Amino acid sequence: MTEEQRMIPLEEAEHEVALTSRRIALLHLAFAKTLISEFGEEKGTQLIVKAIKAYGRQVGKEAREAVLAQGLELTPVNYSAGPARGLPKFGMHTRIEDVMVGSEPRFRAFGCVMGKVWNELGEGKLGRLYCLVDPAKFMTFNPDYKLAHAKALPDGDPYCEFCIRKTTEQERWDFASDDAEWTYIDRCAEKEVVE
Repeated sequence: MTEEQRMIPLEEAEHEVALTSRRIALLHLAFAKTLISEFGEEKGTQLIVKAIKAYGRQVGKEAREAVLAQGLELTPVNYSAGPARGLPKFGMHTRIEDVMVGSEPRFRAFGCVMGKVWNELGEGKLGRLYCLVDPAKFMTFNPDYKLAHAKALPDGDPYCEFCIRKTTEQERWDFASDDAEWTYIDRCAEKEVVE
């Protein structure tokens, strides 16, 4: 097969990524609903969060290894724009843009396919647990930083908005522990802004 034969239109590639994103969203719901059905809401939710943390650790470890293999530092810029970039460029969202909120740089992802699926099915709250993968992967990449949500489509917001913040000692300890509550890390409270 020649290189020319391997080329597909961008719209077709976007469709394929969106289809895959939709399937991942449905898979997450299937596993999450099964865990809650089998173990009850409290224990089921704990298991979902535990699984998402494990998944985030796998993604973060791959990102860490990719950046280190290129001789780069474990900085947020090298995660976000480097060889281990966290989100597809197209198909999973309609667009991603950089914004300033006060003096803090953030980015917004519009039209998240997964968030739309969860909201269409009335499962935004359960789907939103998947989004904990973002702080989990980032803190595994480099525990000194977190990628957290200021807004999230599954929460009813019009887009997802992310901040990157330095972590506190307590956040690092809670994330590293297998038993500590750590989901609070996924927030961009204004009082935490680091200039």
